[in-house]
Amino acid sequence: MSDAPLRVLMAAGEVSGDMYGGALIRALRARFPGRAIEVRGMGGDAMRAEGADLLYHTDALGAMGIVEVLGRLRFFRKALDDMTALAREWRPDLLVTLDYYSFNIALAERVKALGVRTAHYISPKVWVWRRGRIRRVARAYDLLLCIFPFEPALYAPAGLRAVYVGHPLVEQAAATRSEPPPELPWHGAARRVALLPGSRAGEIRTLLPVFLEAARQVEAEIGDCAFVLPAPTPKMRAEAERILARHPGPKTLTVVDGQARHVLAQARAAMIASGTATLEACLMDCPAVLAYRVSLATELLARLITLRAHFRFAGLVNIVAGRLAMPELLQRTCVPANAARWCLAYLRDTPERRDLLAAYAEVRERLGGVGATARAADALANLLR
Repeated sequence: MSDAPLRVLMAAGEVSGDMYGGALIRALRARFPGRAIEVRGMGGDAMRAEGADLLYHTDALGAMGIVEVLGRLRFFRKALDDMTALAREWRPDLLVTLDYYSFNIALAERVKALGVRTAHYISPKVWVWRRGRIRRVARAYDLLLCIFPFEPALYAPAGLRAVYVGHPLVEQAAATRSEPPPELPWHGAARRVALLPGSRAGEIRTLLPVFLEAARQVEAEIGDCAFVLPAPTPKMRAEAERILARHPGPKTLTVVDGQARHVLAQARAAMIASGTATLEACLMDCPAVLAYRVSLATELLARLITLRAHFRFAGLVNIVAGRLAMPELLQRTCVPANAARWCLAYLRDTPERRDLLAAYAEVRERLGGVGATARAADALANLLR
């Protein structure tokens, strides 16, 4: 085998994808101990910490809602052109895209046309809606790494090599639980609440004011409580602090850098934006209420697009469970009073709390055990070889 460095182009557009990408870079290097691996592309702090040279950071790539994305279409077209140019000039050995389907499928199509091998980590949820995407995915990728055991069979008729590796959050949650718990600013309160209003600026601007008012209502009713908001990046922390300056929160609210899983592990309840964090709450056994709100235009457009969808739920916990286990406050129901009501139920020993914890146990069993990153790295290493 040549001693020339292996070149991997990697594309993650959100914090969760960046988190998986950082772990994947580390695992890939372990599989080529005598050979350098160069990583370029787009991602965030986790990938950068593993030595990736980033053309775009996730802070600039996050957008919530169909209409909101359309408003930034020129930016995303430029990012797609820039990533394609990088592939053309750099000639990577492999493109690895992580989640972020709409952008990454277009990137993979362009890069594969250049003769570069392509792989995708975190299968798009074709089992939820738009199964017609299966053929497009099969044309764009040489390898698909799936996180649910039933996914590979969906792609078999299209001839795509799809490998079940498990969910990377399972091992990351296990690693968090094995670490000594950090000192977090709970101020000695008996009732602890985590606030996770999202990893995108738009999500934080929309949901944090709702969470802050809900927290004030919880504080007014039960008194002895504290709130911690783990900011995923410095830029999102600054966004949260700008909102806090205009929307005063509860007296015992503290913003910390990162540590979301540790915060969830120590909290008794949580208010969470729809997304990966809801699954993290499940894995850390923290009862949570899911909230999400987009513009009216985005809501109407989404309803038209998903008329033939096969899903009833927004949250990953509910999708895996197959029922409404975690409450979902969407659009007009996403108001402080509703969030406060569920939070109070979880802070107390209630049937609602016990029912959700039982559902969490079922979901964890369905997600399987640890080792997803190692299995994903093995599959990618085989493709590189």
